[in-house]
Amino acid sequence: MTASQRGPRAAHLAQFNVASLRHPLDDPRMAPFVEMLAPLNAAADDTPGFVWRFAEEGAADATGLRPAGEDVIVNMSVWETREALWEFTYRSGHLEAMRRRREWFERHVEAHLVLWWVPAGHRPGVEEALERLADLRAHGPSPRAFTFASSFTAAEAAPYVRAAPPARPGEASRRDRAVAARGLR
Repeated sequence: MTASQRGPRAAHLAQFNVASLRHPLDDPRMAPFVEMLAPLNAAADDTPGFVWRFAEEGAADATGLRPAGEDVIVNMSVWETREALWEFTYRSGHLEAMRRRREWFERHVEAHLVLWWVPAGHRPGVEEALERLADLRAHGPSPRAFTFASSFTAAEAAPYVRAAPPARPGEASRRDRAVAARGLR
């Protein structure tokens, strides 16, 4: 059991990121990225410390959802610890995708990744993730919304960890699907 899992206020780390597509996903120039999706998702799922990954209902990933704009794809997952997410992000095959990201995605001028602590068992929804990203963009890193470079512990974030009933693993809630369908920012 990790330190973040002990006690009545156990917490896990949620991450949400957005990426603005240079080309539609069915464009041949995006084929190398699309071909990486299933293997990278499988690798994440098998990584020690991985808890959950957001996916569109009936799909293997969330690339069909566009809650941040028609040309923006999203990724969201939950991890036991910051270290587990860091290991997957920067010390696995995922690093190769990051090295090639400029081939597929526009450069972001504002924050595109947000981290925040959630109660163990909670599966954040799209609306919650967009709120955290907006908070980071508006106010900079805080215990409520932060980045790898400006990280906070679960203890520091305890006042901001929301108690919420867990969603069914692997499914977007009806409300999150509605938000995604409307393309709310």
